[in-house]
Amino acid sequence: MEFHDLLEPGSLRRMAQTYRPDWIIHLAAQSHVADSWNDPAATLQVNTTGTANLLKALQDTGFQGRLLYVSSADVYGKVPADQMPVVESREPAPRSPYGASKVGAEVLCRQWARTRPLDVLIARPFNHTGPGQRPDFALSGFAREIAAIKLGLQPARIAVGDLDVTRDYLDVRDVLAAYLALLRSGQTGEIYNVCSGRESNLRQTLDLLMQIAGVQAQVVQDPQRLRPAEQRRMCGSHERLTAATGWQPSIELRDTLRQLLDYWTQELKK
Repeated sequence: MEFHDLLEPGSLRRMAQTYRPDWIIHLAAQSHVADSWNDPAATLQVNTTGTANLLKALQDTGFQGRLLYVSSADVYGKVPADQMPVVESREPAPRSPYGASKVGAEVLCRQWARTRPLDVLIARPFNHTGPGQRPDFALSGFAREIAAIKLGLQPARIAVGDLDVTRDYLDVRDVLAAYLALLRSGQTGEIYNVCSGRESNLRQTLDLLMQIAGVQAQVVQDPQRLRPAEQRRMCGSHERLTAATGWQPSIELRDTLRQLLDYWTQELKK
């Protein structure tokens, strides 16, 4: 496997010239919101400048394929509850450096689609998870701790941030299916939410993980895990995506959680 650096334009040009891809899914990013508060400049450099470097490299090498830029629902910022589910026409109002960096990259992609032209379209995924996700994301982290408790590797105590929020969770395999559907049938320059359309309470989701695992644990709030500018509720609409491609979410959250637990159980046994 070869690795190419978004911050090295020459590396990106070599990638485009070597592989001459028909499709590119641009997922490379600094993807952790908390890290963006610690180093906003690096987040902007990777996510926004890196995307500009990729677009320029594709232009310079005569790219004739299609690029799907993977943005984030974080671009929407704080959305009032009476304006959910969130639709793509809502004006971005990011509340973190991560969200701002994604807005910048989106603007570049749409500009390139209008003026170069380059066949670029944009996905805005909401929260998603699945086996293999890093444990610094909420559900994967919870699953890892619950698996460790069940295996007797840690005390029955889980430190959490704010659990009284809701999120729109989707299985990563449904997300990938949506990306492929967009590459086949999406409209150049358009933006599409990738989400379940269902609102899940984080506290109830943690309880469901413990229920599936057959584990009881003390849940303690850790002030260090609380984020600034927290969005209390979030739920998106995938109507535009479904209308364009026929895609629908197919994997239930309970099944995703069970597979997350199985993954971490096997990892911790190694």
